[in-house]
Amino acid sequence: MKALRKYIDKIKPQFKPGGRFGMLHSTFDAFETFLFVPNITTLKGSHIRDHIDMKRTMSLVVLAMMPPLLFGIWNVGFQHYRSFGEAMPLMDNFMFGLAKVLPIIIVSYVTGLAIEFIFAQSRKHEVNEGFLVSGMLIPLIMPPDIPLWMVAVSTAFAVIIGKEVFGGTGMNILNPALTARAFLFFAYPQDISGDQVWIAEKADAYSGATPLAEAASGNLDNLPSAFDMFFGFIPGSIGETSTFMILIGAFILIFTGVGSARILLSVFAGGLVMGLIFNLWAFNEFMRIPFWQHIIMGGFAFGAVYMATDPVTASQTNRGKYIFGFLVGLLGILIRVVNPAYPEGMMLAILLMNVFAPLIDHYVIEANIKRRLKRLKRVTMKS
Repeated sequence: MKALRKYIDKIKPQFKPGGRFGMLHSTFDAFETFLFVPNITTLKGSHIRDHIDMKRTMSLVVLAMMPPLLFGIWNVGFQHYRSFGEAMPLMDNFMFGLAKVLPIIIVSYVTGLAIEFIFAQSRKHEVNEGFLVSGMLIPLIMPPDIPLWMVAVSTAFAVIIGKEVFGGTGMNILNPALTARAFLFFAYPQDISGDQVWIAEKADAYSGATPLAEAASGNLDNLPSAFDMFFGFIPGSIGETSTFMILIGAFILIFTGVGSARILLSVFAGGLVMGLIFNLWAFNEFMRIPFWQHIIMGGFAFGAVYMATDPVTASQTNRGKYIFGFLVGLLGILIRVVNPAYPEGMMLAILLMNVFAPLIDHYVIEANIKRRLKRLKRVTMKS
């Protein structure tokens, strides 16, 4: 690493404003700060700094996504061979899945980062770090058979409309990855819903229905076992099938202090409460599903861990985080059960609450101010 550091220091003057490649300053800065912690120091004033900057934080989130990603790659191959009635060794499943998933990841990163670099160069700003996470989240919420050009179009839509028009990372009001998913859902519904897209190159006449699709159709007898749904041996989006692997990622996020445990726990609480309410009414087959099974079906757990906890688009106050998370879980199950047109309600629930997150924080702060004023008034009257 010392040799690389020396080489970067040697060519760095050429990329500074006025240098030979000064127009590529933002691009050079992006690569340098990705490889090494910036050596910029504060010259005046008092500040608290540590070794964790935004790029290192984003790297931890990407690390937390590795368990569902690796399992998802294996599961793509497993579901493919199972549709043909074949039981293949672990590596065969993994290599088939890798051939399907890797191009989606590459297209997502190349498209998104190209747009990020163009915007940074044109604005003469630093390259935003946020796409390190979004670039991995987008493939994980895609079906394995999604056409690559759709990945490119939806990624471009998410970066431009979902983030850059608001000013870039930290300024967006909607989760960029979910913006890409919502764009695909409404623009090309045939390629992101139904039974045909969740298993790569499946055998003819083999059902590729997800548990959510079976439940929405009232075919509860066709639901996989709770064991299969929890560990992820089911068709579905690449990174959403295994609740077990997602919980490992949740542990990494909470242990490192990157993810909010308040939001995470309240999302699951909201989902369980809504599931209990449906169990009490049980007007149709979907409502009869045991309340706890909702959190191991579809994208509920993935959305709770990796989307709802997005520090940019979620509520910022502690009490607001509880309210935000609880409503995400509540609405996620409500939409999935009540409206059969949107069986994956988690996407719409998180996007909806992203819009209301600032309003929640506003009323939490206002309530806090009123409570303190009343306390001050009581103390003043006593004295």
